[in-house]
Amino acid sequence: MQDASRRIVICAGTGCVANGSLDVFKRLEQKIKDSGIEVEVLLNYEDGKPAGKKDFLRLSKSGCQGFCQQGPLLSIDPDGILYTNVKEADVDEIVEKTVKNKEIIDRLLYVDKHGGDTKCRSQADIPFYQQQHRLTLKACGVFEPEDIYEYIANNGYEAARKAWMDMTPEAVCGEMEASGLRGRGGGGFPTGKKWKFALKEKNDTKYVICNADEGDPGAFMDRSVMEGNPHSVLEGMMIAAKGIGATAGYIYVRLEYPLAVQRVRKAVADAEKLGILGDSLFGTGKPFHIHVMEGAGAFVCGEETALIASIEGDRGMPKPKPPFPAQSGLWGKPTVINNVETLAAVPFIILNGADKYREVGTEGSPGTKTFALTGHVVNTGLIEVPFGATLRKIIFDIGGGVIDQHGKISNDQFKAVQIGGPSGGCLTEQHLDLPLDFDSLKTVGAMVGSGGLVVMNKGTCMVQMARFFMQFTQNESCGKCLLCREGTKQMLALLDDIIGGNGTQETLDLLDSVARTVQKGSLCALGKTAPNPVLSTIRNFKDELYAHIFEKRCFAGQCKSLAKPEILPDKCKGCTACAKKCPVGAVTGERKMPHRIDPEKCIKCGECFRACKFGAVIGVQ
Repeated sequence: MQDASRRIVICAGTGCVANGSLDVFKRLEQKIKDSGIEVEVLLNYEDGKPAGKKDFLRLSKSGCQGFCQQGPLLSIDPDGILYTNVKEADVDEIVEKTVKNKEIIDRLLYVDKHGGDTKCRSQADIPFYQQQHRLTLKACGVFEPEDIYEYIANNGYEAARKAWMDMTPEAVCGEMEASGLRGRGGGGFPTGKKWKFALKEKNDTKYVICNADEGDPGAFMDRSVMEGNPHSVLEGMMIAAKGIGATAGYIYVRLEYPLAVQRVRKAVADAEKLGILGDSLFGTGKPFHIHVMEGAGAFVCGEETALIASIEGDRGMPKPKPPFPAQSGLWGKPTVINNVETLAAVPFIILNGADKYREVGTEGSPGTKTFALTGHVVNTGLIEVPFGATLRKIIFDIGGGVIDQHGKISNDQFKAVQIGGPSGGCLTEQHLDLPLDFDSLKTVGAMVGSGGLVVMNKGTCMVQMARFFMQFTQNESCGKCLLCREGTKQMLALLDDIIGGNGTQETLDLLDSVARTVQKGSLCALGKTAPNPVLSTIRNFKDELYAHIFEKRCFAGQCKSLAKPEILPDKCKGCTACAKKCPVGAVTGERKMPHRIDPEKCIKCGECFRACKFGAVIGVQ
């Protein structure tokens, strides 16, 4: 904030909060006050403008700063300092050395292992941030998410004012269509086109719904935006309301996101208190109210018609389309549904224009996309890149590379990345240079999905991975249509047969046939995309499936029924660590000589694998 001479920002996204960032914040507040430094924890405003002395220290929280692997994060501006892995015990030293005397505490700086153990002073020095283009997430790591005044002071709600005061509904929809913004929830449907469909409907009552029911395993993009910049979502909804003529909106967020729910509710209440939301937007006499509804966490409620049914008080189950929600949605009225990330991008487009938005991305997929980067990668966290970025850039440049089963950087261990969660598919080494956008991914049988990226090393069994996602979708199937309800159950059973050593060629043929049938005949997107992980495994990892079926062998040693544990003589140092850990005495051998495993005694518990520091144990984990 420009009125403070210095500012300390503590990351208060869910990951950092879980690691104790709020304790760091409280200790900082107390220590700074005890030191006699004038500190503002919340800004004071007069007539919507910041007020107070310019020579003071501002202490504030932010939403997720993305670098989750290194949290809790603490930044000091304008000094340009970023401290990582900050603990409550570090606070006194930070205040005495850095706040008072501007001394750098080297041990709290991020160390770039790929840059010769270079210590990075600020975000700008860290490769994780250097390779990104943070547009939607830009404010999440800077703004105080529960301070509406800070949002307003940084052009917040200016786009909504422009839309309501200076633009017609047709102009709003036209600008969105010109921007090329496509739905970030997975389908990639053009946002402007969707709004135009609803605008054409002649009805005095229309609705805007924010789909915040993010349910993909490993995905936390929408949650982070709601936690870090909730007002951008409200503003996007207000602009959508102008574009289609809506009078009310709903934010449907899963109850497993308590921090997001808390911050969104406060944002709505603060906007209503200031008259930004309510009975007369910007003095136009036209109302727009936003309601926050918590969902019970059903994955199927991410589908539009199931979400609508849940808001209406019915069981969340999909309905056949047409009619589409833009024609007949919530309570039979025209309804536009966009997800959190889509709506958060809208204010930038209205304020800066479609051409500015299209400066990054590809022709068919303009703009940026957030991804939750997880799995066997050095830097897990929340990232944002332009459409068209490659997996190679994301995994090896931003992510810092692949780690092996022992946590060591080993890029030759890369095996695959699951993109799009249970609705997506696996991409392999041959896809590392494929530009990531809605259209290119379709050509290889995958999809952007909501934005989950799970990186896997060679210690991952791809059959087990396919089973994991099939188990998820089978559990989450609403059961309405036969193909999804029974087909996912049958695919799960067939995968269990393969993993258990009972698979045959007939098993594989039947798995492929059932997957394609479910894909073609299911009612909603959950069922239609449920077979994707299975089909991509058949397509990209057939040799691994064949090994399970015909050789009764698991490449990764993950399937206990197929495990054949052994110790490689050329790698074994005879340290006896494996023998000491074996609970049944199956490992034998002399010190400093290669050991062996007795297959008759072995119970395949994996203790020998975990004990070995030399990678000599294979076939079990």
